[in-house]
Amino acid sequence: MDERDLDLVAALQYAPRAPGSALAEVLGSSPSTVGRRLHRLQADGLLRVVGQLDWALMSGATTPSHIWLRTLPGSAPDVARRLAARPETQLVAVTTGRADVYCVVHPAGRSGIADLLTRVVPSVEGVRSTQSDLVLRPVTRADAWRLERLPAERLAPLEPYRLHVPEAGAAEQETGGARLSAEETAAARLLYADARAGSGDVARELGTSQSTAYRLVQSLLERGVVRPRVEVEPVVLGMHLEVVLSLTLAPGAIAETAERLAAHPSARYVSVVAGAASVIHHGVFRDERDLGRFLTEDLARMPGTADVRSSVLLDVLRRYWIDRRGGRLGEARPPFPETRPD
Repeated sequence: MDERDLDLVAALQYAPRAPGSALAEVLGSSPSTVGRRLHRLQADGLLRVVGQLDWALMSGATTPSHIWLRTLPGSAPDVARRLAARPETQLVAVTTGRADVYCVVHPAGRSGIADLLTRVVPSVEGVRSTQSDLVLRPVTRADAWRLERLPAERLAPLEPYRLHVPEAGAAEQETGGARLSAEETAAARLLYADARAGSGDVARELGTSQSTAYRLVQSLLERGVVRPRVEVEPVVLGMHLEVVLSLTLAPGAIAETAERLAAHPSARYVSVVAGAASVIHHGVFRDERDLGRFLTEDLARMPGTADVRSSVLLDVLRRYWIDRRGGRLGEARPPFPETRPD
């Protein structure tokens, strides 16, 4: 990506649904030029604006689990590919450090957790051992991470198009955990594929009026059922080192440290977990020196850390149900439920 591409990514991360005219004002370009640039990045598989979904409302899915796998010598890539083919696998990567393969799975319901963690994953050919951490609370997710390259005054034209995104899980609390209607589910599926889709696009796909589609889209966005996010591999943004850190903390330090980690510029995903660790920090760094500063300076100033274990991601095969190869985005295969009648 060139400098203008990176500016466009930063602008989209700030306001994923901003119209081309506002993006053009930020970039000091014309809407047609910005449109062509965005189309090129999407066509080349370098960027996609997707909708991050509240899976509890979509399918009744539980919170995810992080799984760390040790494999037989030489079998890590094959194990990762086999896991990537499973519908529950949200993310999978070949790693070095704490494990040979790291994955995040999202079981369809509580009844399937035990079978997935104790039988299905451990029985994948080439797996020697597994250890899992259950997510108790996400502190920050990838929709909140962005490049810090545009000053506030340049981002001002995007302010009217920024979404107020509720806390993670707020949509489920607001509805009492009730599942989405068939119409809401269908609209959410469209926004997952393209979070920049307008009410006209949704109306055409669903065969409904534009006013109905507008209400559907606004409701899903305002409730946080769909959270627009820019999908782009960190390596094409100049972040050449991706690391998942498992931190063991004193109980009284968990909440404060998790919040401080979430505010760090490296944080793509931070969650409080139950298992061998207390907090998972998924971070991206420009290089080894950048990671070294984080570990020896930034992390050292945070309270209560008793142990840190690192897993460096060598090859990400799938992220947020989208296949990856060489920094480019491939097929999206999320475990969507079948559309149900009201």
